[in-house]
Formats: sequence, structure tokens, C-alpha cells
Amino acid sequence: MNRQVSESYPIGVLLALVGGFLDAYTYLCRGGVFANAQTGNIVLFGLHLAQGEWGLSLSYLVPIAAFFFGVYVTESLKSRYKGRRGRLHWRQVTVAVESLVLLIVAFLPQGDWDSLANILVSFVCAMQVESFRKLSGSPYATTMCTGNLRSATENLYHFRRTGDGTFLRRFRQYAGIILFFIAGAAVGAHATRRFCAEAVLFGLIGLAAVFLLMFREEMDETGEEQK
Repeated sequence: MNRQVSESYPIGVLLALVGGFLDAYTYLCRGGVFANAQTGNIVLFGLHLAQGEWGLSLSYLVPIAAFFFGVYVTESLKSRYKGRRGRLHWRQVTVAVESLVLLIVAFLPQGDWDSLANILVSFVCAMQVESFRKLSGSPYATTMCTGNLRSATENLYHFRRTGDGTFLRRFRQYAGIILFFIAGAAVGAHATRRFCAEAVLFGLIGLAAVFLLMFREEMDETGEEQK
């Protein structure tokens, strides 16, 4: 059974690095928020809504809406480009859009423009998490770690219970993605402290590598390229 190169481990590693990088970037440079996942924004929306703080509650709807729009746009691009003949895969189109949006973020001054920067990063993260949903056939995420941590633990348990090496391989893959997410956050912290708003440009390196790697052929279940 062949798998698409988008499910390969190198792609997952690069995207996890970008995901961790963007989390550190928005937290350190764009107002102390995490733009990758929307659970916190949804909780804060409900909290301020319950306290009657309508203006604050509505402010948390904006990044949620950006994430919603990012998923919607991704599905639209998928419907438009999937199955078309040509050199570009629809996921490469989404990576190109992500790169363009991050390029815009890099030139938004820190301070008054932080809200817009976070909205755009939320949009980018939505496109990434919607476009790249499987790692060697198993579900995963590259912009958040909770699901990956759960899956890693599940597979470790099943390996210890059955001795099946497949579970060990999956555990190592999930654990690796988590570690590379942490590494991306560490690199993001260092780059952001030095370059601040422009630091997001380093994230484009990872996205460019993903774009180029996707020109490879399909792989089989073990990750070997098909000739």
C-alpha cells in the first residue's frame, strides 16, 4: 500500500519545528498568546462572556474565526486542485499560501499590529493542521501536542502489552514529533528574542523544505520511496 509523501516522517518533523517555532514567536513577540490552538481562546471567550465583558469576549472570537476561515480555505483549495494533472500537489499550494501570509506577518510592526499578526498566524496554523493530518497513516497534528502525547502513550502501552514492534515504531514517531515541536519552540524563542517581528521569516525555511520534499514520489508503508 502506497502512502503520500505528505505523510512521511521528514515532512512531519519539519512541520512540527514550524509549529513549535510559531507558538514561541506569538507568545514572546505578539502579546503573550498562543495562536496555534484555539482551545484557550474558546475558554477565554466563554469566561469573559459569563462575566459580561462583551468587548473582551468578542476579541477572542477573531482568532477563532481566523482558524475557522483557514480550515475553510484549505478545503476549498483541496477541492479545486486535488486530482488535477500537474507538478504541484494541492498541499504544496497550501504551503505556498502559508509562506506568503507569514511573509506579511514579518513586516507587521510589534505592538499595535500584534492582534492582526496573531490572526494571520492562526490562519496559517489552521491551514497546516488541516492539510497535514496523517503520519504514516496515523492521525497526528503539527501545531499542537495534546493528541500526539495521547497517541504516543497509547502506542507505548500496547507495545508493552503485546510486544508488537508496530506500536513501538508509532510511539517513537509520535515522541519524535513532540520533541521536534519542543526544539522548534526553543529555536523560536532564541530567534524571536534576537529579531522579534522579523524572526518569523525563519519559519519560511521549514515551509520551503516541505514544499520541495513534496516533489518526491509516493512511499510504501515503511517509508521507502517507490521507483
